[in-house]
Amino acid sequence: MPKLVVCPVSEIPPGGRKLVEAEGKRIVVFNLAGEFYALSDRCPHQGGSLCAGLVSGHVESHEPGVYHYARRGEMIRCPWHYWEFDIRTGKSWFDPKRVQVRQFPAHVESGAALVEGPYTAETFPVRVEDAYVVVEA
Repeated sequence: MPKLVVCPVSEIPPGGRKLVEAEGKRIVVFNLAGEFYALSDRCPHQGGSLCAGLVSGHVESHEPGVYHYARRGEMIRCPWHYWEFDIRTGKSWFDPKRVQVRQFPAHVESGAALVEGPYTAETFPVRVEDAYVVVEA
């Protein structure tokens, strides 16, 4: 899978997100406390933009009448029909075994590592003739 350099880390603050396009795919990148996750921007239900959705946590209840708000900022809710997905895994909250959003690997690399490779530029031999520069293509 080809790499896509999205942006400097500082452009997506903790709790933030950024929408990018790569090879015709819309991908939303999330920063969860310095860890980066990437999901397809398309909700599997009817195609709503997850980038436009509300980020929240979820309510847990281990017994009737006792509620606990957990995983603050780790769930994305589709703005059309409120289907919820775990940002870390792409799995739906209501049926994690069958319904999920496509997840893409995301990580941080230093600028020096990006410059060193694996990218290569095509080069051409060059020679000087009198006062002219000629490129042999």
